[in-house]
Amino acid sequence: MIKSKAFIQPLDRIAIALMLLLSVLIGLILLQGDVVTARVREFTWQNQQIGAEDNSFTFTFSRPMEIKSVEDNLKIEPPLAGKFSWAGRRMVYTLVTPAPYGTNYKVELQGAKDKFAQQEGKNRLIQPFVGNFRTRDRVILYIGTNQEEQGRLVLYNLTQEQKRILTPKDLIVIDFESFPDGEKILFSARAANNQDLLSAQLYTVTTGVSGKSGKEAEAGGKVDLTLDSKDYQNLKFDLSPDGQTIVIQRGNKTNPGDFGLWFMPATSNGSGEKTAPKRLKSQPGGDFMITPDSKAVAVAQGQGAAILPLQDDASRPLDFLPQFGLVQAFSKDGSQAAMVKFNTDYTRDLFLVTNQGVQKQLLKTTGSILSCQFDIASPTLYCLLTQLVSKEQYIEQPYVVAIDLKTGQQKPLLVLPPAQRNVQMTLSADGLGLLFDQVVPQTNATASLPANTLKTDDGDAIATSSLWLMPLLPIADAATVEIRPEKLPLAGFHPRWLP
Repeated sequence: MIKSKAFIQPLDRIAIALMLLLSVLIGLILLQGDVVTARVREFTWQNQQIGAEDNSFTFTFSRPMEIKSVEDNLKIEPPLAGKFSWAGRRMVYTLVTPAPYGTNYKVELQGAKDKFAQQEGKNRLIQPFVGNFRTRDRVILYIGTNQEEQGRLVLYNLTQEQKRILTPKDLIVIDFESFPDGEKILFSARAANNQDLLSAQLYTVTTGVSGKSGKEAEAGGKVDLTLDSKDYQNLKFDLSPDGQTIVIQRGNKTNPGDFGLWFMPATSNGSGEKTAPKRLKSQPGGDFMITPDSKAVAVAQGQGAAILPLQDDASRPLDFLPQFGLVQAFSKDGSQAAMVKFNTDYTRDLFLVTNQGVQKQLLKTTGSILSCQFDIASPTLYCLLTQLVSKEQYIEQPYVVAIDLKTGQQKPLLVLPPAQRNVQMTLSADGLGLLFDQVVPQTNATASLPANTLKTDDGDAIATSSLWLMPLLPIADAATVEIRPEKLPLAGFHPRWLP
């Protein structure tokens, strides 16, 4: 008699047993309901280094959350005021003002509730979350005046109290601007053995500072030539806010009538070669400044201010403001500009001009309007001005004023001695500090000065110079609190903050 094989094979029995086990487990889960704990899937600033341009972070949750419980339980230390916005499982926290530089921050979220669990009458809380981020160090740049640093570009990290000389001894730095990420500086300089200020060439130098998290900074002090002065004198320059374009005021060495603005890429092309500058075909102009969108340049032209496109043929201005002779500053978003009107009685008016056509007079001075900067943290304009104190000898006294752009209220912050006509001022990226210099001219200067002698924009020989840091408060608070500037242990002039 022949025996038949078993209908169910051993492998089939194992598979059936596993299916029965999984069915039981699934049934138990369904009976218990949804027990998945809500958690933070992503925090966009986790272990990041941020700057003033970073104004919001995002939380992405694994489950829909009860909004109020999240907003009530989110803690940031030190505190940062901000506003919440939601899109499904994503929460965005937008800062009211930039985060102060040189600070480590801790973000905590615990006790927030799951949206659906609350609807079911259950108290299911989010998995506790702790995140960290930090802001960039407070870093300044200046041109040194002591023996070792004379004429060289110096970087000083205020947060870490570290100094680094960036440029070599054989170059005398005349002017400089930082790239937006702070990793490089564009500067003009002449040879230390050449007294001709019109022989300046354009260079870049690395700072050794990392502008982006996770990207290792290139070693500081690497200098590259950007534009020579073989055929043309490089008089002034400006770097676009996006760091992509340079505008240079140039004059032909053999033809004085050949004078105007040129533009060129700030970086090399794909093959690593420098791109030659192009002539901006337009009427000759004076002082100029690239617009915040990096697509045009505002230039004093004739009896007004023209906005010229950054292209070969700029003979047709994008806009022309005949009543203003100079653009002092743009707001970061380009919606506002501080403009100077030159009056026939030799006074000067400062106006706030908006892209909506509003022209609001802010102040009038018998002296000069040297510089202005918009604060990105508040509707405040900081200006360095002078007031005429002696008509006979034409002596001007410089002072710093903060102007509330909403109310027009003015708050004088600092009055400097009349001898400090060559002072330079710069506002920190986080809006919490003003940096300025106090130049001491040489009293016994003669016509036969050494080639490496440092000079101000007015041509005065510099003996030495000190740097001062002034903390800032909102205008309303500054009215009740006296703020005094602090002298830094540094000898230099022409200070600038790193972004």
